[in-house]
Amino acid sequence: MALGKYSRVDGRKSSNYCSTVTIVVFVALCLVGVWMMTSSSVVPDQNLDLSSQGKKTDLSTQVTEGKESYNGGNESNNKAGDESNPTDEGKSKQFEDTLGDLPEDATKGDALVSQEENVSNPQQTESTSEVKQEEKSTEQKEDAGESESETQSEKATDGSDDKKEDGPNKVDDKDSEAGEKTENKSVGEEIKEGSDEKKSIENSVELNDKKDQEVGQSSDEKSDGEKKDLSSSAVLSSGTQSDLLNETTTQNGAFLTQASESKNEKEMQKSSESDKESSYIWKLCNSTAGPDYIPCLDNLEAIRNLRSTKHYEHRERHCPDNPPTCLVPLPEGYQHSVEWPTSREKIWYHNVPHTKLAEIKGHQNWVKVSGEYLTFPGGGTQFKHGALHYIDFIQQSFPEIAWGKQTRVILDVGCGVASFGGYLFERDVLAMSLAPKDEHEAQVQFALERGIPAISAVMGTKRLPFPSRVFDVVHCARCRVPWHIEGGKLLLELNRVLRPGGLFVWSATPVYQKLPEDVEIWEAMQKLTKAMCWDLVSKTKDRVNGVGVAVYRKPTSNECYEQRSKDAPPICQGSDDPNAAWNVPLQACMHKAPVATSERGSQWPEPWPARLSKSPYWLLSSQVGVYGKPAPEDFTADYEHWKHVVTNSYLNGMGINWSTVRNVMDMRAIYGGFAAALRDLNVWVMNVVSVDAPDTLPIIYERGLFGIYHDWCESFSTYPRSYDLVHADHLFSKIKTKCGLPAIVAEVDRILRPGGKLIVRDKEETITELESMLKSMQYEINMTYSKDKEGLLYCQKTMWRPKDVETLTYAIA
Repeated sequence: MALGKYSRVDGRKSSNYCSTVTIVVFVALCLVGVWMMTSSSVVPDQNLDLSSQGKKTDLSTQVTEGKESYNGGNESNNKAGDESNPTDEGKSKQFEDTLGDLPEDATKGDALVSQEENVSNPQQTESTSEVKQEEKSTEQKEDAGESESETQSEKATDGSDDKKEDGPNKVDDKDSEAGEKTENKSVGEEIKEGSDEKKSIENSVELNDKKDQEVGQSSDEKSDGEKKDLSSSAVLSSGTQSDLLNETTTQNGAFLTQASESKNEKEMQKSSESDKESSYIWKLCNSTAGPDYIPCLDNLEAIRNLRSTKHYEHRERHCPDNPPTCLVPLPEGYQHSVEWPTSREKIWYHNVPHTKLAEIKGHQNWVKVSGEYLTFPGGGTQFKHGALHYIDFIQQSFPEIAWGKQTRVILDVGCGVASFGGYLFERDVLAMSLAPKDEHEAQVQFALERGIPAISAVMGTKRLPFPSRVFDVVHCARCRVPWHIEGGKLLLELNRVLRPGGLFVWSATPVYQKLPEDVEIWEAMQKLTKAMCWDLVSKTKDRVNGVGVAVYRKPTSNECYEQRSKDAPPICQGSDDPNAAWNVPLQACMHKAPVATSERGSQWPEPWPARLSKSPYWLLSSQVGVYGKPAPEDFTADYEHWKHVVTNSYLNGMGINWSTVRNVMDMRAIYGGFAAALRDLNVWVMNVVSVDAPDTLPIIYERGLFGIYHDWCESFSTYPRSYDLVHADHLFSKIKTKCGLPAIVAEVDRILRPGGKLIVRDKEETITELESMLKSMQYEINMTYSKDKEGLLYCQKTMWRPKDVETLTYAIA
C-alpha cells in the first residue's frame, strides 16, 4: 500500500488503527454469535428451499455433467408418469373397496409413487452444487486479495433488502456490492494487513448473505408457480442437516425408479398379450340349433340314445363331455336389444326370428308379429285381457298373498312368454320363470329378450336346481304339467322348494271346467293335496277372463303329517337332504317341516324390503361365514362392501350406461350382496352359486332375491344373448384349472349380448390372461386395473364373429 500521502497523521495512525480493528473485530464476533444461534433453525430451512430451486447457469462443467446424467435416467420416465397420471388417478378413485378383492390402499397408489418421485428430485443436487461452487468462488476472491467490510447497520439494511427483492434484481445487487467494495477498499486493506482472522470471519458473513439472497429468490420462484417437492415447513435438526445434504448428492446408481419399472412391466405385458392373442383362434359353432344353440340342451347325440322320453328326459340337461370352445353365430339382421321397459311390449323380430308361437297363441294375446317387431299385448292362456288384471284378481281372491310385501319371490312354472312375471315387477315381486325348450319355439328366449327373468328347464326326472323351502309362491297357469301322476312326484318337488306357509296358485281348466277329464284331474288333485296336508284356502272364478284360480297353502308344522291315516306320500328318510338339488333324482316323498326356532323355514322372512338388508334369523354367530367372520357379521360386511363398490365404482366410475342394462348375472354370488346393491335400478340379477362353493343360495332367497345352482364346467340353461351384464368375482381363477379358461370364456360370450358388459374381479395373472383372450375375440377393453396382485377388467362384447367354422357332430340332427 502507498501511505506517504498521509505522513502528517502517522502519529495518530497507530491509535486510530487499533480502534478500528477493535470495533470491527467486536462487530464481527457479534455477527458470528447471532449467526450461530440462529443457524439451527434457519439453515435447514435454507437447505430445504435450496433443494427446490430451479436450474442455475453458473455451475461447473463437472457438476453439470453429473446432473445431466441424473436427469437422463428419469426424464423419459417422469414424462411417462405425468402422461399416465390422469388415467391412473381416475382409476384409483373408482376402487374405494374396503374388503377382499382389491386392497384398501388402492386409492393411495399414485400418491405414493408421486412422493417417491418427489424425494428423488434432481434439483436437490443442483442446490448443493451451487453452495459448493459459491464456496469455491469465495476462496478465489480471498487469493486475489478481495475483501469486504460492512458496519452493523449496513448489514441489517442489506439483509432485509436482499430478502425483499425479486430474483431478477440480483444482478443489480451485485453491481451495488461492487460499488460498496470500491468505497470501502481502504478499510478492507487495513483489515487485511491487521489480521487474517477478520478476513475469514467476513468471508463467512459474505457467504451467509449470499445464501440469504438465494433463499429470497427461492421464495419468489415459489410464488411464480414452480412446483416444490419438499415442504418448506419441515423442520430438521442440525444433526440431520448434513445427512440431508449427503442424500441429495446421490444418484440412481443400479436401482430403477418405480416409474421406469412400471413402464417396462406394462410394455412387457403388452408384448406378452400380443403373443397370446395370436394363439387364440376362435371358430364359429356349426350346430342344428344355429344361433339358438344351448350345448347342454342341444346334445342331439345324447338325446337319441335315451331309453325313454315319457318323463321329458329329452328336455333335460345332457351336456357334452368336453364343453365347446366355439362361438355361437348371430341371427341374420341382429340388432341391439330394445331397452326396458319398452322391451316388455316389443322386441326386434330378427333377434328372435320365430313366428310359430305367434301363429299358435296369437289369439290369446301371447305374441304378435308387427312389421320388424314382435309385440306382446300382455296376455296369456289364462289372462287374455292382460296380466295386470289377472294379478289383481289373485290378490282380491286371497288378500293374504300381499304382492310385494308378504310375497316377494315366486316360481312361475310353464311360463310361456313370461308376461305374468314381467308385470309382477310393478308389484315389487320377483318371478323365476321356467319353461322347457320345446315345440312352441323360444318361449324363454322371448322372455329374456323382453327383459324378464327366465331359464330353460322342465319338470322331469330330476330336482329343480333350487334349495328347499325358498319360494314364497309357486304359480302354474295352464302349465301342462301332470301334477297328479306317479304318486304326485312332480307336485312333491314343488312342495320341496315351497316355503312352509307358502302358496301354490293353480290356474287351469280342472279348477273351473266340468269336462270329464277336468273333473277327474280335479278329484285326483284334491286327494293328493289333502294327503300332502295342503289346505285349499281359496277357489274363485274370474268373470272377465272366464278362468278360475285355486290357492293352496303348505303347512308350517308336522302335526298334520303325524295324524294321517296312511303314510302316503311318505315322509322322506332323515338322510335325505332336501337342499341337494344338482342332478339329484326326484323322490316321491315329503320332508318334515322345520320346527326349531333357529331352523331355516320355521319363520316367515321379514316383509320386503326389510328382508333385503337384515341378516336371516337362522344365521348364527357360532357359524363361520364364507369370509371367516361369524356368519351374521360376514353377511353384513359383504352387503356393506358391495354397496360401497357398486356406488363408488360401478355406478359412478366406470362409464356404464345403466339404461342399457336389464338382465344381469352374478356368476359367483356368495350372499347376493352385489344384487342387493343394485336394488334401486331397473335390473334383475340371476345369482349363481357354484355347486362346489359354499351353499349360500338359501340366504339369497331369504333376503328377497333369487338364484340357481350351477356347475360352470357346463353350459348354463339359457339361450344365447340372454344377459346385458355379466359379473364374475374371483370365479375364473378358481375354475380355470378344472375346466379350462377357453371353454368358460366361450360360454360367457354365448350368454352375453352384443354390446353387453363383462366385469371381472380376480387375480392379476387371471385378469391378464382374460384380457388377452377377450381381445382376440374383438371385445372392447374399457378398463383394466391391478394392484397387489389383484385386478379388475371391464369390457364390452362387439358384433364380431369368426369366419372359420367348427362342426359339432353331437349337435347335428
